[in-house]
Amino acid sequence: MKKNSYTYNELINCGEGGLFGPGNAKLPLPPMLMFDRITEISENTGNYKKGLVKAELDIKNDLWFFNCHFKEDPVMPGCLGLDAMWQLVGFYLGWLGNPGRGRALGVSNVKFTGEVLKNVKMATYEIDMKRILIKGETTVGLANGILLADGEKIYSAENLKVGLFK
Repeated sequence: MKKNSYTYNELINCGEGGLFGPGNAKLPLPPMLMFDRITEISENTGNYKKGLVKAELDIKNDLWFFNCHFKEDPVMPGCLGLDAMWQLVGFYLGWLGNPGRGRALGVSNVKFTGEVLKNVKMATYEIDMKRILIKGETTVGLANGILLADGEKIYSAENLKVGLFK
């Protein structure tokens, strides 16, 4: 049964293979899971009417990457925000019921105009699905995404591409 939001424990269940079934889309487990909850997921909505996903990450001082990136200058690596967007596109494809294991396939354009620092309270991701292609046993999703730090857009990604492969 498709839900329209998911708790942290439900996301962990997805990472353990319990949400979409064996051999199908999984989220990474912590520490690589880059959001704490999915607050909204819907079909046939968004700018392209192909789907929308919103998720949040609570920014806490003890997040693992702050200790190593960088010493005495903590900042969330931009690649982790980008990875979160790929994670959400793959989750969406699994949520639709498409079979297969997820893999990030690329992105055409990424812009960073700010940083996620320790003083940020919440990172919010918004994924706007553009297209879903199904060919044989492969499903590919294409989406645009943004990351907001306390409501301010600081990352944008165009044509995030994720595939599910049987």
